[in-house]
Amino acid sequence: MPRYKLVIEYDGGPFCGWQRQADDPTVQGAIEAAVTRFSGEAARLTCAGRTDAGVHATHQVAHLDLAKAWRTDTVRDALNAHLRPQPVAILDATLVGPEFDARHSAIRRHYRYRILNRRSPAALTRAHVWHVPWPLDPDLMHVAAQRLVGLHDFSAFRAAECQANSPVRTLERLDVIRMPMGLHEEIVVTTCARSFLHHQVRAMVGTLMLAGCRRLSADDVGDILASGEKRRCGPLAPAGGLTFVGVDYG
Repeated sequence: MPRYKLVIEYDGGPFCGWQRQADDPTVQGAIEAAVTRFSGEAARLTCAGRTDAGVHATHQVAHLDLAKAWRTDTVRDALNAHLRPQPVAILDATLVGPEFDARHSAIRRHYRYRILNRRSPAALTRAHVWHVPWPLDPDLMHVAAQRLVGLHDFSAFRAAECQANSPVRTLERLDVIRMPMGLHEEIVVTTCARSFLHHQVRAMVGTLMLAGCRRLSADDVGDILASGEKRRCGPLAPAGGLTFVGVDYG
């Protein structure tokens, strides 16, 4: 049975997350419905990282098995045809061996969070940024972010409904930079790890925002991490600013 690796881009705004649900629109549900219309098969997708409602992706990876061996460009183009007009696109489809698993073969996942840091709100990108109208210092945010890098218990940055067996994760990178674009100034947070807890990235960004406006110091952020107490964490950053941007495989 041929296995196909798909690279997927989507706007998470209209969807209730990645994972298939009985009554709500999801990215997985949309693609699986397109697979059925194209191939007649009820295939099931496995993705590298399930995203929450409103979270976007520029390089999500999933795999599916089909009974028939199709040309990879046919798989890509047929799925895109059946996905219209939904904001989901199959960027690439390749044949892989049965040992490839989009989730379990991944060794690193990458996320990006965008903060629009100006007085005026966003007109064109409002569904893809967190608008913070008060001044933020990205240098302070970056210094505080380094307190979170490494192997830690991230209980303070974990959603109450998180189903992970352990709150311990190794955060490989957490960088904060300002990208000036005229009046359109963005602060971009990039991070990567083998895996993340539910809401971990958004909770970290919300806490770093408080560091950026000097309500928390870098030491405070380190203390929040060490405490394991979610009540001390900053606000949960909105889902729309978060994008799944890549997966590394060994």
